Amino acid sequence: MPFKTHKRKKSGRMRGGSTHGHGARKKWKKSGHHGGCGMAGSGKRADHKKTLINKLYGNSYFGKQGITSRKTAKRKNNVMNLDDIQRKFSKQKEIELKDFKILGKGEIKKPFKITAREFSESAKEKIKKAGGEFIELKINEKSNDSDDKEE
Repeated sequence: MPFKTHKRKKSGRMRGGSTHGHGARKKWKKSGHHGGCGMAGSGKRADHKKTLINKLYGNSYFGKQGITSRKTAKRKNNVMNLDDIQRKFSKQKEIELKDFKILGKGEIKKPFKITAREFSESAKEKIKKAGGEFIELKINEKSNDSDDKEE
């Protein structure tokens, strides 16, 4: 009786995490190398997923957010230029801007009476030139309070 030959299937030897001769599992799928599923592969250089991410999360998804360095600190003082005053308060004569420092950019054409925390030198000159008046508010200093207590 002749021996029966039976060729073993290749897939039977490729069990347990094998890729069946195709390299990485994702390479034998359709749609090219799509970097995994979901948000996988959506890093800084993921050009093929940027349009989807921008649609879902907007342009602020990539890049730096949050705390800036000390060198780029934001200006904490409230400031306003004379041309802003001319544009915003053109119908008023007396303007009260207690928390603002007035800067001298631009021109004013009408005489205003402006009350503010502080004025730049150029702003003072331009207000006087227009026939206006400025009142600079004095901020109470701690040294004045301590002198009152001693007496």
